Amino acid sequence: MQEVNTLVERLRAAKYNERESIKEELLALCRGPGGPAIREQVDGSRRGELLEIQWELEEVLERSAPPKPQAAAAPPPPPPKPEEKPDPNRPLTSKDLTLVYDDPRGLLLHKSKVGDRWFATQVDPRTQQPQTFELHPQEVAQLKQQLAGSPYWVLGSGALATPAAAPPKAPVGRPPGR
Repeated sequence: MQEVNTLVERLRAAKYNERESIKEELLALCRGPGGPAIREQVDGSRRGELLEIQWELEEVLERSAPPKPQAAAAPPPPPPKPEEKPDPNRPLTSKDLTLVYDDPRGLLLHKSKVGDRWFATQVDPRTQQPQTFELHPQEVAQLKQQLAGSPYWVLGSGALATPAAAPPKAPVGRPPGR
């Protein structure tokens, strides 16, 4: 242990270009038998020295430090959970519906974004509050037929298929083909 004190004193008195050989001697002691105890003594000596000598001793300590164990490989991330299919019978919210018919007299028709469910909203005459209810497929077909010519269908909703254009009729009084 006295040898460490002697080398630190020599390091303190040495010129800058002479310090490397003294640091190599300290490094050899730190890596030799009894290295941990010598490293502790070098660390204790470092604390009372000038800043420049502290840096030199810190370098010796860093170079003689035992290799750090490599971090254990992180466990693989859990496999992603398979996406659950939305329950078609779950309660719907307004975000799940698309407005397809808007009659200012009080009838609104909505179609679900997923699936083929239709809902109607009307004002209840007794409570004057709007009520929404689901329509059966037969009711949807009947409403589409009744409201086919209505101007209140929301454009771009795709709810009402336009009927196929009828072939043009021949003018009256002319035979076809002339």
